[in-house]
Amino acid sequence: MKYISIGSWAYSIGPYAKNPIAWDTVCQTLADYRFDGIELGGFKPHPNPDDLPAKEQRQEVVEKMNKLGLGFSGLAANLWGEKLINATDTEKYYREFVKNADFCVDLGIKTIRVDSVQPPTIFDEVDYDTAFKRVTQTWQRCCGAAADRGLNVTWEFEPGFAFNKPSDIFRILEAVDRSNFGVLFDTCHAQMVAHVGARQPGRKETLPGGALELLNRLDGKVNHVHMIDSDNTLHDEETSTHVPFGDGVLNFDQLGPALAKLDMPHDWWTIDLCFFPDAWPITKRCKDFVDQLNQKYGG
Repeated sequence: MKYISIGSWAYSIGPYAKNPIAWDTVCQTLADYRFDGIELGGFKPHPNPDDLPAKEQRQEVVEKMNKLGLGFSGLAANLWGEKLINATDTEKYYREFVKNADFCVDLGIKTIRVDSVQPPTIFDEVDYDTAFKRVTQTWQRCCGAAADRGLNVTWEFEPGFAFNKPSDIFRILEAVDRSNFGVLFDTCHAQMVAHVGARQPGRKETLPGGALELLNRLDGKVNHVHMIDSDNTLHDEETSTHVPFGDGVLNFDQLGPALAKLDMPHDWWTIDLCFFPDAWPITKRCKDFVDQLNQKYGG
């Protein structure tokens, strides 16, 4: 069976930015819903490396989680304030990554998430080859720091960030070529990338089998999973709209078995309600849906 977590960012950004759900409330409620863990959005107001610089402070977070029977499935590192594609020197990005990697170690987190930071429109400013080189070489360096700390690096591709075509995904995986590097397969983003071709610069590139075909073609390269439905639209014309299970078009009786058989370094399935306006009240319903999938296919 899979361990089930949910991304804490759903309760701290977007519609919840002005009235976030307190961390202790999130933890206690998710424990009451019988989640196995939380995927931490490592930015205010939830635990983050800047607000908790001391190991003792970080240990307190771990101890509270342990008392509730919760673990951490991963860290969404706060790297969005950095420049990557349009930076001639990516040292600052790298240092911020290392700071978050150390935070992972102190919290016992084994997977750290990255993305390409800038939107696909960045190619109006930086040519593709230069952008590709900056991203892949920087991530190679990050993978080295992560490996030294026993961590895996997972790249979340999506319409809102550069390199959002299926061929981009395969090219970057081949170029980074590190054993602790893989892709974060978010079912919603995969649909928008492989079926809709949302926000792809130039000629659209989709796959006949959509998200499922992309998942099958990424076999052996996926090292983290996010699960949520898709209605084939964009949120604020930027990123994929994350809608509750059953409110979109995805067939989880097809995706579920394929996700379950992935050879990943862990057994977490993470629910992602990013930017959904009613994420808090809908959480239990989403957990129940994934529990059913887990019973069917989690093995």
